[in-house]
Amino acid sequence: MDNLSDALKKLKITAIDISEDSLEGCLDCLLQALAQNNMETSEKLQGSGILQLFASLLTPHSPCTAKVANIIAEVAKNEFMRLPCVEAGLIPPLVQLLNCKDQEVLLQTGRALGNICYDSHSLQAQLINMGVIPTLVKLLGIHCQNSALTEMCLVAFGNLAELESSKEQFAYTNVAEELVKLFKKQIEHDKKEMIFEVLAPLAENDAIKLQLVDAGLVECLLEIVQQTVDSEREEDIAELKTASDLMVLLLLGDESMQKLFEGGKGNVFQRVLSWVPSNNHQLQLAGALAIANFARNDGNCIHMVDNGIVQKLMDLLDRHVEDGNVTVQHAALSALRNLAIPVVNKDKMLSAGVAEAVLKFLKSEMPPVQFKLLGTLRMLIDAQEAAEQLGKNVKLVQRLVEWCEAKDHAGVMGESNRLLSALIRHSKSKDVIKTIVQNGGVKHLVTMATSEHVIMQNEALVALALIAALELVTAEKDLENAKLVQILHRLLADERSAPEIKYNSMVLICALLGSETLHKEMQSLAFLEVVSKLRSHENKTVAQQASLTEQRLAVDS
Repeated sequence: MDNLSDALKKLKITAIDISEDSLEGCLDCLLQALAQNNMETSEKLQGSGILQLFASLLTPHSPCTAKVANIIAEVAKNEFMRLPCVEAGLIPPLVQLLNCKDQEVLLQTGRALGNICYDSHSLQAQLINMGVIPTLVKLLGIHCQNSALTEMCLVAFGNLAELESSKEQFAYTNVAEELVKLFKKQIEHDKKEMIFEVLAPLAENDAIKLQLVDAGLVECLLEIVQQTVDSEREEDIAELKTASDLMVLLLLGDESMQKLFEGGKGNVFQRVLSWVPSNNHQLQLAGALAIANFARNDGNCIHMVDNGIVQKLMDLLDRHVEDGNVTVQHAALSALRNLAIPVVNKDKMLSAGVAEAVLKFLKSEMPPVQFKLLGTLRMLIDAQEAAEQLGKNVKLVQRLVEWCEAKDHAGVMGESNRLLSALIRHSKSKDVIKTIVQNGGVKHLVTMATSEHVIMQNEALVALALIAALELVTAEKDLENAKLVQILHRLLADERSAPEIKYNSMVLICALLGSETLHKEMQSLAFLEVVSKLRSHENKTVAQQASLTEQRLAVDS
């Protein structure tokens, strides 16, 4: 290490005036020492104060620039050296060197910047603000034959693409075109994987999604799927998953999705559909998720239902009923739920047997599957007949009541409550109400009336008003035990309650007056006083209902 000490002294004393040969010798000595013991050499270098001198040596025309950048790249492998490199002012001259034409200088400069900014979002953001993204994209285009430089650019893109601010800058470059061009040339799995790792975070940006579609990425992905679908090699299985996942991600953008749908006649849409009946679970999953993504507007949904996609999804679900793949179940149910949103699709889907197909998963213990199952049924039951049929299904109602208590899974709990309410609201059936009351559903609807979501409160109040109007005697005890009257008093007295909540609460109060027990409870809570105040409410509908309710309370008292 004596040579190292000499080299450091020499550099420190004469760094500016030193001859190129002598400088090169010192730098070679440093590189050799770093290769032997990077950490110890880096500590000595830091202690010597040489780092500050390196900024002046990073000039485009010096023959030693590549070696200086290489030394910086090596020392910055150590976490403790990264801040000293920043404090020594090395980032600005290194960024300037990215405009240099010398490929070795570019490579070492990229390495140096990458290592200094490794794992530091603030430093990476600084690089983005200094404009490195357009520069690196340009470098990738110019030096695509140089594999080391290409790799350096890809690593840099991978790190920078994690930052949201970078994606807007990437969107203003031709990065999509360059990456797809590069991807098409690759044969080796590792190189493809490296490009995939950059594409995935970039494809989260909608503008870049569209650029990737325009650049022909989808065709590349479909080709990979075709080449790897029957392979049992581990790397092919991984490549198939990455390609199909990325395909689904591209469909999350509205414009890119619509472009690939092509009115339901597009080649890409048809190819993706063919994945659903495949024997490969990954392709089944990607196919179902793709349909769910295509089903994000009414026009697409109507076209797909009219063209038999519902049957494909039901056939897929049938293959996964017993010990099925949970992710495939979840994806297929998501697709059916989305397809059921347009009003014209509901009857067609019910006639096709979707409700029966979905009910086969009632026994599932997986919350994501339960959540989508509930959502699909809720979307389907706008029609009175369907609501009545499902509402009298004791097994379904029992499961809903059970899931209304799934406190660890708020989504499942919320959807169960909403479906219970929907069964009553859409069926307006005494039999449905009796089934729900007999299986302990009333208390959950009362609790739902206190939800933080106004839409859920409203749905609960309307359902409870129907219970009170049609089956008050059957439900009376449960309504009393659930402390409904006290809750209604609270909702009316609370100034923060929305106008529709106040209105529906008063409608419900009028319906409850037929119960002597609940009526007495209202009298003890001085409901008249609270209601009379609402006669001057700024919302006319609320004010009118307050007058009617006040009259009813006064008469019945």
